[in-house]
Amino acid sequence: MKRFIIIGMGNFGSSVAEALYSQGNDVIALDRNEEVIDRMAAYVSRAAVGDGRQIEVLERIGARDADVAVVSTGDDITASVLTTLALRDLGVKDIYVKVISRDHARVMARLGATETIFPERESAQNLASRLLEQSVLNYIRLGGGFSIQEMVVPGRWEGRTLRELQLPSRFKISVVAIHDVLTDQMFVPPDPDAPLKGSDTLVVAGSEEALRRAAKEE
Repeated sequence: MKRFIIIGMGNFGSSVAEALYSQGNDVIALDRNEEVIDRMAAYVSRAAVGDGRQIEVLERIGARDADVAVVSTGDDITASVLTTLALRDLGVKDIYVKVISRDHARVMARLGATETIFPERESAQNLASRLLEQSVLNYIRLGGGFSIQEMVVPGRWEGRTLRELQLPSRFKISVVAIHDVLTDQMFVPPDPDAPLKGSDTLVVAGSEEALRRAAKEE
């Protein structure tokens, strides 16, 4: 079981905290708003009122023994900077920071944040990709021009098997799973010799350009 420290219980921070706790992790929530902490108490291991910028507050709630910290202090960039520095001073190695702009992300990266998360920008990019590619049902950007997508089976692929289609050699993409929408069954790994059906969707990984070419095959 891992220990997570989540600082800032806005929509993002509270959602992360609840998700981690629901999977059996030790989750400590910290926020300066007492009402917010009262609401979160039932959904985390421990909920504490305090200022994440203060190293003594972080140490008191157990941050020194945390495996991962998530900093989600809303629009307060100064708070995210000082909180990250305090966590670094306590020896927390993995620190994920929610940012509100590219400049904010650059600052946090310079301070040694493990990763910066820009939810609004990522959601907008994912929606744009889905709107442009009508065959794409779900989309996760991996960075570096790569992504994982859930796509409908192109017409020419129906009745054929993955072994026949040779997608890795033809398009440089990999099928991670097949989802039978009618029965809501997910096949991981997929059977390479099972004929694809019109009711199937494919979870595929590869470069965005390769996935775009594959999805448009007539």
